[in-house]
Amino acid sequence: MTLPAHGTARFDLWAPEAQEVTLLADGRQYPMSRAAGPGSDGWWSAPEAPASGEVDYGYLVDGDTTPLPDPRSRRQPEGVHALSRTFDPAGHAWGDGQWQGRELQGAVIYELHLGTFTPEGTLDAAIGKLGYLADLGVDFVELLPVNGFNGTHNWGYDGVLWYTVHEGYGGPAAYQRFVDAAHRAGLGVIQDVVYNHLGPSGNYLPRFGPYLKSGEGNTWGDSVNLDGPGSDVVRSYILDNAAMWLRDYHVDGLRLDAVHAFKDERAVHLLEDFGALADAAAAETGRPASMIAESDLNNPRLLYPRDANGYGLAGQWSDDFHHAVHVNVSGETTGYYSDFDSLAALAKVLEKGFFHDGSYSSFRERHHGRPINTGLVHPAALVVCSQNHDQIGNRATGDRLSQTLGYGQLALAAVATLTSPFTPMLFMGEEYGATTPWQFFTSHPEPELGKATAEGRIKEFERMGWDPAVVPDPQDPETFTRSKLDWSETAEGDHARLLELYRNLIALRRTTPELTDGGFADTAVEFDEAERWLLLRRGGVEVAMNFSAEPRQLPVGGTSLLLATEDGTALTAGGLGLPGHSAAILSR
Repeated sequence: MTLPAHGTARFDLWAPEAQEVTLLADGRQYPMSRAAGPGSDGWWSAPEAPASGEVDYGYLVDGDTTPLPDPRSRRQPEGVHALSRTFDPAGHAWGDGQWQGRELQGAVIYELHLGTFTPEGTLDAAIGKLGYLADLGVDFVELLPVNGFNGTHNWGYDGVLWYTVHEGYGGPAAYQRFVDAAHRAGLGVIQDVVYNHLGPSGNYLPRFGPYLKSGEGNTWGDSVNLDGPGSDVVRSYILDNAAMWLRDYHVDGLRLDAVHAFKDERAVHLLEDFGALADAAAAETGRPASMIAESDLNNPRLLYPRDANGYGLAGQWSDDFHHAVHVNVSGETTGYYSDFDSLAALAKVLEKGFFHDGSYSSFRERHHGRPINTGLVHPAALVVCSQNHDQIGNRATGDRLSQTLGYGQLALAAVATLTSPFTPMLFMGEEYGATTPWQFFTSHPEPELGKATAEGRIKEFERMGWDPAVVPDPQDPETFTRSKLDWSETAEGDHARLLELYRNLIALRRTTPELTDGGFADTAVEFDEAERWLLLRRGGVEVAMNFSAEPRQLPVGGTSLLLATEDGTALTAGGLGLPGHSAAILSR
């Protein structure tokens, strides 16, 4: 597969169902002509339109006097309902020529939301925190979606113009500055992208053509048309967008949102196309390009090589790891956590990758998943975490672990995640135990949409047993404001102590090959369910974890203590003494 070119001519438009299209550019109308010839059906062009310079423009379809924004718009300076503006990505003078890219294996990812990462909530403000992230030791910054949405603030999953960068974040030029600065700081950038649905306000794609399949919906509405009539162009629309991030913005990978919501019955699945696109991008740029799927299917085919009938993706998120760690540090067992109420669940995940690998899921009320062929997949292909935007923000009050647990349990979660055989991901603020929540927030200008969103959130929590009375109003500006990080906490008490632990864990991971190189066969687990301790062995390294509040003696073979989360840790000839809620790392 060849990496897609930049696309069609400057103002070309795919509108196969339109009878008449006029380009409105800088206040002047240019009648568009329908292209003829094989493969050109539905494309319109305006050869007399401005060939250069910055232009504000839109499309008048079938006599409508209200211009529509370009489906491939790069800028929406006045919002998603207004005119588009041209943007030339070649105008940026890149300074990242020394950046060689980064493979997923051995890396640590840091997930952040631009609007709440800094007080200003912009890309330029986030640049000011890159030194902090480099000092923390992470390798990739993963940005929640930045594409255009209606309103001033949003998680990003209500985007409707996939080629844009939200103006409130600084627009596309600021995005280029951010990636450039990240690379010069030694950090890769992964962009979260959403191709499974569109937001509820500002989605004009159906006015142009069969981008969606009416009546074949997913959780968020009509499905994107991946396999019906006209889907060749729709798939190109998606793959061209993915290529745009890799080429024009120099990103190092894409996180593909909720791929289980794709409805694609083609022999070549869209995910396989993404795998091929990543290989083509790597060949063109000389840098790795990582495609990481968010999937709750527990289907390892996503990770298998394409020549082994897989999709060839670099990674996928693993909810099972999160659930197993969450239950064992917090004791919460409602809803989908119920199956993970044991150290045996965590042990299985550490050794096999998936907990549900064909086993019965009580939450789904059916069997789920299949085993990973460990000969085809390295453990690093599973991206794991103890917290992320979904698992915090989709709780009733958006509460973090740090709002209910003490240093010891937070340290246990950190050790379990950062010494696992997988690729660890942190959520912004986790590293210092941020006490600010991360709640679900929206800013829909339409009152009826805001009301429906608030009511929908309450209904979502029914099966988890959470009190609907405590759910904050997503439309209340304070819900957004209180979700912003408080950076002053990093220098205070246990916050500073936890931050130092994260730095030390990441540094140890980087300098200890056994923590990053070994495969599934190099991982072994021993545990005592009654005593609540677990030993993770990875080559010559042992990770000892005491999930009990009481001190425990563990039968370790290690002779050198590399790291301990508590001062009372004692390594003797009789074993390792661990204080309650603590962990230690040893070498043999």
